[in-house]
Amino acid sequence: MTAEPAAAVRPRNRRQLVVEAGAAVFSERGYHAASMEEIAARVGITAAALYRHFPNKYALFAACANVMADRLVAALADVPPAASLAEIFAAVTRVTVAHRETGGVYRWEARYLEREDRRKLAGKFAHVVERVAAAVRREHPWPGEHLRAVAALGAIGSITTHHNAIAQRRVEDLLRAAARRVAATDPAAVPAPAVEIPAPPVPRTRRSEILAAAVPLFERDGFATVTNGRIAEAVGLVPSALYRYFPGKADILAAACLQAADLLAQAVEHNLRGTTGPHEALNALTATYVAYSFEHSALNSVANAEIAGLPDGLRGPLVAAQREHIAVWEQHLRKARPELDTRQARVLVHAGFGVVVEAGRRLRWADGPEHRAAVAALLVSALGL
Repeated sequence: MTAEPAAAVRPRNRRQLVVEAGAAVFSERGYHAASMEEIAARVGITAAALYRHFPNKYALFAACANVMADRLVAALADVPPAASLAEIFAAVTRVTVAHRETGGVYRWEARYLEREDRRKLAGKFAHVVERVAAAVRREHPWPGEHLRAVAALGAIGSITTHHNAIAQRRVEDLLRAAARRVAATDPAAVPAPAVEIPAPPVPRTRRSEILAAAVPLFERDGFATVTNGRIAEAVGLVPSALYRYFPGKADILAAACLQAADLLAQAVEHNLRGTTGPHEALNALTATYVAYSFEHSALNSVANAEIAGLPDGLRGPLVAAQREHIAVWEQHLRKARPELDTRQARVLVHAGFGVVVEAGRRLRWADGPEHRAAVAALLVSALGL
């Protein structure tokens, strides 16, 4: 007599598995591009089973957006109140690296949270920043402790933005050291070298007018919520006329990002010309990247948030341009610090970019020589120069 097959045992932690899978998909594809079906498939259940845990995608997304914040808060709760920066950064780094595949949701996607959910999430991260800033103030008591705190956390959090393969212990050591250097930096100590950034081309064609009009809309309201009709209206076109210039909204975003990448490449080539030695080159790269980030903060914000959700054919050239830019940094950093291998150098370059993002946000991207110099000093410290 044939035995009846055993009923599948439902894991007790299925809700947690759903949140982990959701956080990974949202991190990889963005909120709007992710689907409940894809998340369910990651867990090995049907979409109908997924809805038993969360009534809709937004409810799941809100839970995912809080995961890293809750983990950081919990990790710091286990650290004594008078703990050193080294102990605090060790706890933060350990959690962030362990969950690097799912920890990026809050950095770019949290803007899709409803106001009250966004306020609660911001409160959790404010608690983390305040805890770090208090330790920075004790150990390095000069102005700007909150700026240094968010910049140091940006260096650590950068590991969630890329997929470079490196051993967990090695990457933790690199990020902890980078964060400690950033926290110990006096942002007002060193002026940034003067650099030139090419201005965006003046919109003289209908295509360039569309690009110039679309980016502020994407940055303010979110790529997914801006319609072709609104973009067309901004340049005085009927919606159907937009398709003469771009096949779709994603093509507009990709074209704007490629234009910006070209401006950055031109600036790097110009400002590296005549530099002697890797340290001078890295200072020029730093000043260039910081200036570019301040001058194109809206587009950078949109690109960082939305590129993951673009179709492969549109995303490919943008990723290639980014890798080419990072390779320039990596080459000069390894000359300046020959003890680093390729993977370590790449991790530190991304850490430097993370510093710029979080410090710039803290400063609300208010441009000026003092802010540029402060962010440049923090970036250089992250690199260990």
